[in-house]
Amino acid sequence: MILGFRGALRIAGLPLLCAIALAFQAPPEGPLPAPRVRPQADADAGTPAILRVNSSLVLIPAHVTTATGASVTNLRKENFILLEDGIARTITHFAQDDAPLSAGVLLDISGSMKNKMVKTSEAAAEFFKTANPEDEFFLVEFNGHPNLKVPFTHDWREIPREIAKAKAFGLTALLDAVHLSIAEMKHARNERKALIILSDGGDNFSRRSLHQLSSTLLEAGVQVYAMGVFDRDYPVKHTREEQNGPGLLDRISSDSGGRAFPLVSLDNLPGVGAQMALELRNQYVLGFSPSTSVADGKYHRVDLTLAPPDAQSDLRVYYRRGYYAPAQ
Repeated sequence: MILGFRGALRIAGLPLLCAIALAFQAPPEGPLPAPRVRPQADADAGTPAILRVNSSLVLIPAHVTTATGASVTNLRKENFILLEDGIARTITHFAQDDAPLSAGVLLDISGSMKNKMVKTSEAAAEFFKTANPEDEFFLVEFNGHPNLKVPFTHDWREIPREIAKAKAFGLTALLDAVHLSIAEMKHARNERKALIILSDGGDNFSRRSLHQLSSTLLEAGVQVYAMGVFDRDYPVKHTREEQNGPGLLDRISSDSGGRAFPLVSLDNLPGVGAQMALELRNQYVLGFSPSTSVADGKYHRVDLTLAPPDAQSDLRVYYRRGYYAPAQ
């Protein structure tokens, strides 16, 4: 699940236009990162941790980890190399900070989750321990049909209470649940938005296709995280749809710029809930000026690589892979 963010950054003299989404990334495994010390932002920084596009600025959040999954928070602007549609761009804004979050929790209550609900509830409780009053959350439960169980609320305690009461039965309409959640996200008050999926990924009843969902996610700019609740002998005793669950969750999260956490041990769920909450607070925000023809309404690819210090050559970076430009 997701956590709270404090102290939204603001850009002096810059109008708030076309919020497109946020970013990212949480690694699948690794120890919990230690509480970070915020580095001093560059003088030209002052940007919220979201992906925003207007005629003169694109902001892309990024998350950097070691090979073991620990967050890296000591990099500087010169440690990042950014390309837009294959062309190098100068990073003009660079910062790190927390911002309030609008998040949706998607809980799989299909029959395949019957023996996993207790640990899933514990993971949710751990995740919400870092929430703050500025955050807002909603809950969608889904089996054969998605249901908005709790609309947006600042009382985060309502979400784990409902999760603890959930009963698992029926088929799975995961893709339909994501579509419903994206629609609910239109009521979000914060610019930083994310969806958290708690599921084994075995979709067997959705009316929407994965292709439709991928297009919707790109346009909505909502980051998706997935906590995959799988059995150790998953390929052996489950249906084809359930066997495809890990790949489906990875595809959904990757398309949005998020990350999937595949778990084979239910005992790891609470720890991953806490880890995900911490990692969502450790993001860089990189801003650049797009090409002069950016107001074309099209999707533009972004590639971000690292030029880290020599002692940190094994770093990994997670980020949203592009943005939709505004139309003229």
